[in-house]
Amino acid sequence: MTRSASVVGEQSGRRTLNRPPGEPGADSEHIGVSGAVMNDQSGRHGHQILLAEDDPAISDPLARALRREGYEVEVTGAGEPALAILSGGSFDLVVLDLGLPDVDGLEVCRRLRVDGNRVPVLVLTARADEVDTVVGLDAGADDYVTKPFRLAELLARVRALLRRGKPEGWSDGPAEEGAGVRIDAESRRAWLAGEELHLTAKEFDLLRVLVRETGRVVTRDQLMREVWETTWWSSTKTLDMHISWLRRKLGDDASDPKFITTVRGVGFRFERG
Repeated sequence: MTRSASVVGEQSGRRTLNRPPGEPGADSEHIGVSGAVMNDQSGRHGHQILLAEDDPAISDPLARALRREGYEVEVTGAGEPALAILSGGSFDLVVLDLGLPDVDGLEVCRRLRVDGNRVPVLVLTARADEVDTVVGLDAGADDYVTKPFRLAELLARVRALLRRGKPEGWSDGPAEEGAGVRIDAESRRAWLAGEELHLTAKEFDLLRVLVRETGRVVTRDQLMREVWETTWWSSTKTLDMHISWLRRKLGDDASDPKFITTVRGVGFRFERG
């Protein structure tokens, strides 16, 4: 296992940390030759992160990388201890593996939401099929990364979730409204026809951008930059999944939309109503 690696993957049946041969710029983006994080100081704010991952080949280098970004990291390898830690402390983010040995990561996430804990959850999963992705978001997760993943991508998603409260260019001004949807930025709450919507952190951020631009097309690139604070990695599947769940919570029909219209090849438009 090399400390200069930038991809967490699977090799010979065992998950390892490795760098794809010839990948340009893999080390220069975040990881130096000695494994030290380079060229990024944005995480140095003392945020508390709980990492729940049972494979030391993943948790050890990932915890080191997060700490070098300036985050305070606590690591556990099982679901029940993770729930106990979260009930007794204040965390800004949970990085949660779905395949924990005692309690499945999805159940951990569900219990957190049932208890009213809204801490952002970034799911790690080796299950690439869409069913698990949908179930993960339905359980209350805010974002996910599929193994194997680039370390730079995971760190970018961590930063985006931690910054979700006040994305760049947004102010905690008056409530915004569009097509019967009302959004309060300060309390991070949203209502449809007077009834409160129960949204994840990313769903709220996504809805706010769309409502802010009511009647105008918002490109996929803009949504990825504003909501996830990143550019496209391999696809915008994460964006599509969040749009799907947001439509469901709005009672919207993609084939005959009342709120969110897909503009093919460009992005999405929130209708004026």
